[in-house]
Amino acid sequence: MIFDLIKRRRAVFPAQYNEKPIAKSDLVKILEAANWAPTHKKTEPWRFKVLLGESKEKLGLFLSYKYLDTEPKPKEIKARKLIENPKKAAAVIAICMQRDPKESIPEWEEIAATAMAVQNMWLCCTELGIGSYWSSPGLIQYMDEFFEMNEGEKCLGFFYMGYYDGEVPEVNRTPITDKVIWSE
Repeated sequence: MIFDLIKRRRAVFPAQYNEKPIAKSDLVKILEAANWAPTHKKTEPWRFKVLLGESKEKLGLFLSYKYLDTEPKPKEIKARKLIENPKKAAAVIAICMQRDPKESIPEWEEIAATAMAVQNMWLCCTELGIGSYWSSPGLIQYMDEFFEMNEGEKCLGFFYMGYYDGEVPEVNRTPITDKVIWSE
């Protein structure tokens, strides 16, 4: 049931991943789930760049060096984590959004559509037993130096994915009644 799947969705971080690879057919299925997100005026603004193998290591090195170059007081532990996290993941997907500057659609709507595509990916990963996590480091502003980007395309973060051992903790939410006002 979809409600149970939604309640089971969790952030599973790269440090929790094991070394089991994700089949390309499952990656395609996950990306296909993203493609069915709602989109205003059918713009389908989501774009994805899938990194496997050596390309994950190159991403980690780029992020670490860029962090060291741009951070006034860099921390060695963070620089190391930027290198290691992509290597720990079975796949890293750069989450990008493509906008047509001539379109009248507000940017927030395109970001929302892309976020819904990522939620579809996350739910699909949950169903397949694949851990996943959306990371949006400040360094995404430099991704046009790493990836070839189209005009109007912007990186919104990275979707780390990997199989994991053990259970993810249960999470509680505050009651929805605390977050809703009814008007009749």
